[in-house]
Amino acid sequence: MSYFIDRRANAKNKSAVNRQRFLDRYRSHIKRSVEEAVNRRSITDMGRGEKVSIPTRDISEPVFQHGPGGRRSIIAPGNKEFVEGDRLRRPGGGGGGDGAGEGGASNQGEGMDEFAFSLTREEFLDFVFDGLELPHLERKQLVDLDEVKPVRAGLTRDGVPARINIVRSMREAHARRIAMRGPIKRALREAREALEAEERKDPVLRNPARIDELKAEIERLEKRLEAVPFIDTYDLRYNNVINQPQPSSKAVMFCVMDVSGSMTQAHKDIAKRFFLLLYLFLERNYERVELVFVRHHTAAKEVDEEEFFYSRETGGTIVSSALTLVDEIIEARYPPSQWNLYVAQASDGDNWDDDSLTCRDLLVKSLMPRLQYFTYVEITPHAHQALWEEYERVEAEYADRFAMRQIVEAGDIYPVFRELFRRRAAQS
Repeated sequence: MSYFIDRRANAKNKSAVNRQRFLDRYRSHIKRSVEEAVNRRSITDMGRGEKVSIPTRDISEPVFQHGPGGRRSIIAPGNKEFVEGDRLRRPGGGGGGDGAGEGGASNQGEGMDEFAFSLTREEFLDFVFDGLELPHLERKQLVDLDEVKPVRAGLTRDGVPARINIVRSMREAHARRIAMRGPIKRALREAREALEAEERKDPVLRNPARIDELKAEIERLEKRLEAVPFIDTYDLRYNNVINQPQPSSKAVMFCVMDVSGSMTQAHKDIAKRFFLLLYLFLERNYERVELVFVRHHTAAKEVDEEEFFYSRETGGTIVSSALTLVDEIIEARYPPSQWNLYVAQASDGDNWDDDSLTCRDLLVKSLMPRLQYFTYVEITPHAHQALWEEYERVEAEYADRFAMRQIVEAGDIYPVFRELFRRRAAQS
C-alpha cells in the first residue's frame, strides 16, 4: 500500500470552505459582535476587519463518553499505591489550576473561556450589509468606459506566433495540399499508365521517342508533387482577440447636510457615520462611485469633505438652496441616463416654514423622478417641525424610493441604516 503525505505549506484560503461553514454556523454571534463594532468604531476604522469572540460553551461539539453503570477495567501504568477495589479521591477544586476563564480565577468556579478569531475586511462588510439591498439598481448605457476585456473573436490570417491556432492551420494546410496535389497525381497516374501501355507493345511497334517523352513527363510531375509544401504561410490561422467594453455601473452619491448654527459637531459626527455607511454600501454594489458634498445654511455650496464636516457656520437654514444646487449639478454633470443618482440628507429639522413647501415641490417635480433613492435622517431628540411634515408627503407619493428616519444618538445609526435599506420581501 502506498501513502501520500502532503507536506506543502498551507496556501492562502486553503480552508476557505471550512471557514465559510464556521461563519454560517455562528452567524448570529458574529452578527451581534459586528453590530457592536459598528456602533463603537471611529469613522476611519470602518474599512478594516474585526476581532470576534465566541464563548466556548457555544461552540462545543458533542462527544461520546462512557455512561454510568456497567463493569470496566482500567489499567494505570506505574501504579504503586492502589489495588483493585480501592476508591479514588476526587481532586479538589479551587484557583490552583491553569484553566481560569475570562476574568481570571473565580471562587465560584464560573470562569468562562472564549474562542477568538479575526474577520477580514470583506467578511466584516458582508455581515455589516447582510440582508440589505439597493433599491432601483439600474445598469446605465455604456459611455466613457475605462475598462475593456480581451475576448475571442474568430480567426484571422495575421497575428503573433503565441496566438496561432494549430488545429485550424493544419486543417487549412491539408485542404490546400489536397487541392494542389490532386490534379498532379491524376496527370502522373495517366502518364504512368500510358508508359506501361507503350512498353507492353511489340518491340517492332514500340515508339522510343514516346517512351522518353513519357518518362520525362513523369519525372517533371514527381518533382512538382514533391514541391508542394507541407504547410505554407497562407495556411496559418491565428486566434483573433479584440478589446470588448465591459458593462459598468456608475453611481453618484450626494451628501447634503445642514451646517447652520443649530448643527453641533456631535450632529455632524453622527451624519458622517451615516454617510460613510451609505458610501461603503454603494461601493459594494457599483463599480464606480463618486461623492458630491453639498452643505447649506441660508445658501448652499459644493465643498470638499474636510470643509463639509468640520467648517463652522452661523445663521439660519434654507434647505431648498441645497436641493436646488443638487438639481443643477445633476443637470450639468450627471445625466440620469448614465448615472445612478442617490441623495442622502442630514439635518436637525430646522428650516424656514415657507421654505419647507418649496423643498417638497423641488423633490416631487424635479429630483425624485430622476433619483434611484433619497434618504433623509433628522438628528434631533425633539419633536418634528414643518420640514419633516412636508417630507412625509413626499414619502407617501414615492414610498418605493424615498425614506426618512429620526436619529437621536450615535447608537441609532446602524439600526436606522438597516431599516432604510432592508431587503423587501417582494424583491427577495
